[in-house]
Amino acid sequence: MTNIICTSLDESYASFEYCYLKSVNRTHKYASLRAKLHKGPVYKIKVNFAIYQRLNGYKPFLYNVTVDGCKFILNQKSSPVTSFIFNLFAPYSNMNHSCPYDNDIIVEKVPYSYLNGQLSTVLPFPKSSYAFCSDWYSDKIKRASVNVHATIT
Repeated sequence: MTNIICTSLDESYASFEYCYLKSVNRTHKYASLRAKLHKGPVYKIKVNFAIYQRLNGYKPFLYNVTVDGCKFILNQKSSPVTSFIFNLFAPYSNMNHSCPYDNDIIVEKVPYSYLNGQLSTVLPFPKSSYAFCSDWYSDKIKRASVNVHATIT
């Protein structure tokens, strides 16, 4: 992982307490973020996930999926692509329950080694630089975006 950018588009609705990459040593890196919900509970969530590959700028790569977050959590088999993307961070998150969400959203210490294993063994991605972009909507209004940049070597 080379960078993580968390942006709140409506600070009165939600804000990021922290959003960072931490390098413990040369081989161990992890990402963490905490989004504080100021207005809740949240009953309607829509998420757009897109993956871009860096080739003379970032170009769309394989997936650009929009899903109803509340329905997806209830039936994760409904969208295999979304399920794969969700499982990249779900073991390290508190988002694995159904709506409504009225607590902070936490993704804590997702290790690069886990992501690298998922993206090179489970679904082999070509070696390159990628951007994983997600836009988070509530009540049909874009509230936040989280972009993670990584290099698979």
